[in-house]
Amino acid sequence: MGTEECVVVGTGAVSAEDVIRVARLGAPVRIAGDAISAMAESRKRIEALAEDPKPVYGISTGFGALATRHIPFARRTQLQRSLVRSHAAGNGPEVEQEVVRALMLLRLSTLATGRTGARPEVAQVYASLLSSGITPVVHEYGSLGCSGDLAPLAHVALAVIGEGTVRDAEGALMPAGTALSAAGIEPVVLEEKEGLALINGTDGMLGMLLLACEDLHGLLRLADVTAAMSVEGLLGTDKVFAPDLQALRPHPGQARAAANMVRLLADSEIVQSHADPSCTVVQDAYSLRCAPQVAGAARDTLAHAELVASWELASAIDNPVVTLDGRVESNGNFHGAPVAYVLDFLAIVVADVASMSERRTDRFLDVARNHGLPPFLADDPGVDSGHMIAQYTQAAIVSELKRLAAPASVDSIPSSAMQEDHVSMGWSAARKLRRAIDGLTRVLAIEALTAARALDLRAPLAPSPATGAVRDAIREHVAGPGTDRHLAPEIEAAVALASSGALVTAAEAVVGRLD
Repeated sequence: MGTEECVVVGTGAVSAEDVIRVARLGAPVRIAGDAISAMAESRKRIEALAEDPKPVYGISTGFGALATRHIPFARRTQLQRSLVRSHAAGNGPEVEQEVVRALMLLRLSTLATGRTGARPEVAQVYASLLSSGITPVVHEYGSLGCSGDLAPLAHVALAVIGEGTVRDAEGALMPAGTALSAAGIEPVVLEEKEGLALINGTDGMLGMLLLACEDLHGLLRLADVTAAMSVEGLLGTDKVFAPDLQALRPHPGQARAAANMVRLLADSEIVQSHADPSCTVVQDAYSLRCAPQVAGAARDTLAHAELVASWELASAIDNPVVTLDGRVESNGNFHGAPVAYVLDFLAIVVADVASMSERRTDRFLDVARNHGLPPFLADDPGVDSGHMIAQYTQAAIVSELKRLAAPASVDSIPSSAMQEDHVSMGWSAARKLRRAIDGLTRVLAIEALTAARALDLRAPLAPSPATGAVRDAIREHVAGPGTDRHLAPEIEAAVALASSGALVTAAEAVVGRLD
């Protein structure tokens, strides 16, 4: 795993940055003393109720639709073990390591609040697994997003008790017991309430939301970069991005996107070449002129999603919970609707930003709209096809993104004998958003690749220093205009540059940090 500084988990919320460090950079984890004390204190209340002959849900009863059955003391260890085993019912492909690590940290953070009644030694196994780089195998299908991400969390809990399958720090697949033994981690025997405490949360969908927000910050800056390259390559104007025009509609994201484009297009010989009364173009197409309105609205939607994520990070989600005054109360905080909604909002944003990008790419290829460039940017049109099929690839991805933008959160399938009669489908919303973000990355990469070719074809006029730097970064991996070559590797090289942030970094090396 990574060499990141240790993330300390206390009774308060972990930050989004902490989640990214643990999930993606392999940061180790330590539990703070205040959390150890809080867990030990609330555990006393659970143990007192465990001795009470009166049934208490989650402590001395069954679960869900079986909550009316009182479980005798001698069978409660089996009850907890059976809960975890039966709920670890996921199926399908493995979920990515970064998602599982985010989920684990977030569940640990809730345990550390002391509101779940779990013992400190249970929480310590989560910290030890994260620090050792051991990742339980979690599967794609199984969560309805209520009561939280039950099946994914149960697969992690299964590893905590030494069962199931994990991957070690080197990625090798092995039984959990083997990996824990090799790392010197003692599996726990769960006591009253602890099985529920490990599986009743929105941690999977929240973790994927935080990862998606991190990705989208970079991709929206890239969208401004590719839009600027397209405005330039299609002989568009930068006058529409002027601050006073943007201030007439004071959405904050729009102002930021427009300001980025002004900086990116500064000192462009191509833009200046037609910025005089002789230019016959009255207005640019919407995909050029309205780029800040779309990318700006995307930013504002992202800001809302991050606000929801911050509330969820500050939450202690379990059922039942130990309140600050010592009551043990049932509740519905595990319902994933707040997170599910914003995951779906972001999938809509991703589809629309990609759709506008594809429209700009298409304009480059059409001689009726590209202002003097060759058909399909081909070297010898008719013999060569240029970037014709790159746009097909974009279009196919955008079509998929539109399907992925259909909300998961409006669906609900009742479960648990109608006890859980309305569910959020937040996990499904998160899974499709991850696929959508990959698609947006690819669409923007193809726009950058096509726009870079167009900028070369505008020679001897030079692009702006910023867009020229992006073009040059692409040219380190992909040759300039010429006869047709195998296009797929060139697209994949551009995707790698987009995904790594290298294209944005190239622009920012000239104009400074984009907003």
